[in-house]
Amino acid sequence: MNSRKNGILLHLTSLPSEFGIGDLGKGAHAFVDFLSESCQRLWQVLPLSPTSPLCGNSPYCSSSAFAGNPLLIAPELLMEDGYISRHDVGQFPNIDPAKVDYAAAAEFKNRILDIAYERFKTMPGNRPGYEDFARENSNWLDDYAIFMSLREHFSGVGWQQWPAEVRDRTQPSLDKWRQKLSGKINREKFIQYIFHRQWSSLKSHCNQKQIHIMGDIPIYVSYDSADVWANPEYFNLDNEKKPIGVAGVPPDYFSETGQLWGNPVYRWNKLKETSYEWWLNRIGHNLKYFDLIRIDHFRGFVDYWEVPAGEKTAVNGRWVKAPAGDFFNALLGRFPGISIVAEDLGTITDDVRQVIREFKIPGMKILLFAFGDNTAENPYIPHNHIENCIVYTGTHDNNTIKGWFEQDATLRDKENLRAYFGKEFDEDTIAGQLVRTAMMSVASTTVIPLQDFLELGPEARMNIPSTPTGNWEWRVNADLLTPDLSRKIADLTRVYGRI
Repeated sequence: MNSRKNGILLHLTSLPSEFGIGDLGKGAHAFVDFLSESCQRLWQVLPLSPTSPLCGNSPYCSSSAFAGNPLLIAPELLMEDGYISRHDVGQFPNIDPAKVDYAAAAEFKNRILDIAYERFKTMPGNRPGYEDFARENSNWLDDYAIFMSLREHFSGVGWQQWPAEVRDRTQPSLDKWRQKLSGKINREKFIQYIFHRQWSSLKSHCNQKQIHIMGDIPIYVSYDSADVWANPEYFNLDNEKKPIGVAGVPPDYFSETGQLWGNPVYRWNKLKETSYEWWLNRIGHNLKYFDLIRIDHFRGFVDYWEVPAGEKTAVNGRWVKAPAGDFFNALLGRFPGISIVAEDLGTITDDVRQVIREFKIPGMKILLFAFGDNTAENPYIPHNHIENCIVYTGTHDNNTIKGWFEQDATLRDKENLRAYFGKEFDEDTIAGQLVRTAMMSVASTTVIPLQDFLELGPEARMNIPSTPTGNWEWRVNADLLTPDLSRKIADLTRVYGRI
């Protein structure tokens, strides 16, 4: 974080592909080349975890904090490795290239992964690599593979509703089901092996081009996940494995009832007894995949809002302290020199700021938040930026710049924009101005969503928080990633000293 650089935020699902969803194949590798030609040194992606239509396909709601999303596996790379043929692939249905079709992609990729697994079993030459991967990742892979196999066997119901001996993971029950579901378990491990190979190839391509990848870790995990099922002692659950307290944030200016996320909160005292081994394993796993890591809801390491399970809103919660100093000392002891970015948006207290300062962790500044009340003291306004931070125009949870100006900006926002820059803006000029403003910041790093470089409107928004459907679907058309756009981005990067 100690040199000026620029990067682009674009999730893998948003990449061009002929199979209904962006993946790890030729579209991703071509995008790496585009980043290099644009003089970008950072690519930020969202979590790579498996997604589910039950969670609106959100990458922040997953069955595992360790596994990769099978929907991101590229069919053309499976063909190159001999696992499937062009005949196996067939013709993918006509699709909208500007929108992810999760249902069609899931049906298609499940079919070809079945074929790939069956062919893999006849290819003994590939066994050593698979067996090495399975052994090196057994601390999470074994539990994940049986969890997914059991969930399929029990028709997709949550693990809390499984038979008590399976829910509670008695050893005789685990032994029985491992034998009974061995084929499904091995298939799940094979899929994760393929994901690992394809992602490792993409990351190697990035690093050869001197581009770093920033990943994203949600602080909490989903209740219906292999993580909670396999490690219930680390979460605030009762004797029947039901949540006692769940995560959220309290009422504030934006919501009278707060936000009730529903994830089980951690038992930090139990984690501390193990020197935070589960968390350190999680971070270590992500460090294999990413060069630096953004931690979502960083405040939860310092104190967190716990709401009694069963509440309909987040109003009746309480603040609970977490052992931030002890945890980060353990983290840095295991991984000295680790690059972490704190998602420190929203209401941040002095004790959170103290942890960020003590461990020299860069935070985030969002330009779309800069033009409300009191611009002179607003922490997101450019003249209040600091060097050790990352400046964004917006994140995956924000509208695009153009969409914000058209739909969300208040009269006060627009008045403050005019006063700050000394000129009027409209929907055709605002995106270019705020992109330039982010890049000229004193901040060491800027990250611009690709949509804002393209000056797209609200149709290109990635996510609207608290809306259950219609999110995570935007895709970029390959025709938009032109040499002219690359030159434009490279020129801006040079002008503001971010080469």
